[in-house]
Amino acid sequence: MHSVEKSVGSHPGEALETSIAAATRAVLDARQADGHWVFELEADATIPAEYVLLRHYLGEPVDSVLESKIANYLRRVQGAHGGWPLVHEGDFDMSASVKAYFALKMMGHSPDAPHMMRAREAIRSRGGAIHSNVFTRFMLAMFGVMKWRSVPVIPVEIMLLPLWFPFHINKMSYWARTTVVPLLVLAALKPRAKKADAINLDELFLQPPLSIGMTAKAPHQSWGWFLFFRGLDSVLRVLEPLSPKKLRTRAIDAAVAFIEERLNGEDGLGAIYPPIANAIMMYDALGKSADYPPRAITRRALERLLVIREQEAYCQPCMSPVWDTSLTCHAMFEAGDEEALSSARRALDWLKPKQVLDVKGDWAVKSPQVRPGGWAFQYNNEYYPDLDDTAVVVMAMDRAKRLDKTGDYDAAIARGREWIEGMQSRNGGWAAFDVNNLEYYLNNIPFSDHGALLDPPTEDVTARCVSMLAQLGATLQSSKPLSDGVGYLRRTQLAEGSWYGRWGLNYIYGTWSALCALNAAGVEHGDPVIRKGVDWLLSIQNKDGGWGEDARSYRLDYSGFEGAPSTASQTAWALLGLMAAGEVAHPAVAKGIQYLIATQTEKGLWDEQRFTATGFPRVFYLRYHGYSKFFPLWAMARYRNLRNTNSRAVGVGM
Repeated sequence: MHSVEKSVGSHPGEALETSIAAATRAVLDARQADGHWVFELEADATIPAEYVLLRHYLGEPVDSVLESKIANYLRRVQGAHGGWPLVHEGDFDMSASVKAYFALKMMGHSPDAPHMMRAREAIRSRGGAIHSNVFTRFMLAMFGVMKWRSVPVIPVEIMLLPLWFPFHINKMSYWARTTVVPLLVLAALKPRAKKADAINLDELFLQPPLSIGMTAKAPHQSWGWFLFFRGLDSVLRVLEPLSPKKLRTRAIDAAVAFIEERLNGEDGLGAIYPPIANAIMMYDALGKSADYPPRAITRRALERLLVIREQEAYCQPCMSPVWDTSLTCHAMFEAGDEEALSSARRALDWLKPKQVLDVKGDWAVKSPQVRPGGWAFQYNNEYYPDLDDTAVVVMAMDRAKRLDKTGDYDAAIARGREWIEGMQSRNGGWAAFDVNNLEYYLNNIPFSDHGALLDPPTEDVTARCVSMLAQLGATLQSSKPLSDGVGYLRRTQLAEGSWYGRWGLNYIYGTWSALCALNAAGVEHGDPVIRKGVDWLLSIQNKDGGWGEDARSYRLDYSGFEGAPSTASQTAWALLGLMAAGEVAHPAVAKGIQYLIATQTEKGLWDEQRFTATGFPRVFYLRYHGYSKFFPLWAMARYRNLRNTNSRAVGVGM
């Protein structure tokens, strides 16, 4: 590692240049052969455990070598509390622990093994597996561990409801929609795993698991709405078996048609693990053989998500090439040397044909007049482009245009901007995938115990879209979308000065995003909205010069920031936010840069085990392996660049 003495010695500029050069070289070396970047995307134990259980559910041949590697991974990430957390060194999580234990037992680990005994005790001491979430209960029902009465009724006939009906699949988020539609078929057919009788989990329960009824109210749910929907569930439970056979068949056919229109080749339904796995199980329940083409190609999609090493293996929830590539391009533009700039241009040329121009995805149900023009997060996911990715790609293309005075990206930039402007929700904000997905009452249905059924506008995505519009020349006076977006950010700032971060952990991420957007939009640095954000970031800096925040900040009773160990990625966000707000010369910024230099490894990167990104608050978190590579480089290079200019003003959106 670089030493602290080197970073604060008599030639701090040399140390900074050395660190930037080493980080640039390391990131360049991580390129794929065709010029794009894709880094590992790691979640908790849930996805690798589900992958193992899916193979056994389908009765596939046992791959003992792969299973041994996944078991090694599951054992390594087991928490000191005996169960499995949602983040590195995090608190016990019931559903992750039940699935990990089940997978290990399915792979032949004895319940009497020490690691299994610790897990079992951790589960039982917290009330047992009855406290598993809805998705875990569905899995346990299909394995015969629990009865189907332990899960909410979700009639497949939902597929036939009109859009005006209070409950409709297009009133859910993209991830919920793609996950639920194949699950509707599974709930209607109620299949059993091929190995349903081979194993049980009685030891994880404090009561007979087959006697368990419905889930309890989730903390985010209101009693009034919950009791209403619980009553509705009771009515549906009586009516469901009475559904006319022809109606049920028609509904199943509608669900299958919906899925097959969106299968997405070897990238899979929605290009994320849960819908892909559910679609495979749906085909199995419908009697389709393993070589049935739609089932076979969907099954291959899962294999692409595996990360297999010499001793360990795990399954990613999805892949993030467009996100990784577009963000890395910004870091390369900041690094600024000839090879870095050349690599960014080549990566943008890889991104350009990924723009979705001819498919109106599910977002068009609520915005039929808008032309497509976005980018997806994954390699291919045409029905579900992402506003966050689109804004970041467009800003990177605009930076290339400024440098090269080229029109090569003009058409792509214009279509991306057009799509984003058309996707603004009526409250002035932007969501990740949908528009006006504001049916908040749906998070109170029994199925939504995770509280993530919707994709409403959020501060971080709104900030990214504001940043893009401003970078492209929109002003508060000339652009209503920009003005409305800034108004949204002003309204959503917390009293302490921070902004919520939906897709990154958490208030540091949201505050970085908002400060960049407000600066780009021309809000004066002396404006109270920016001063409060700056003061908040300064107030939470750790003594080591870095910044850190963990998943506890998403708790429903959040009442103010609580410190966490510094990370390279969160430190970079804080620094980028402060510099956007005009604080390049502040001692806290210099101290943060010193932290990054001091913690850089000999390979030019940063060792970051902590999770700093979010799938679903309180439910699912992510560790982007690229975040600790390109974000610190971005922050250090920007610091150098701004110190070498007279204005010291950030002139781009992020």
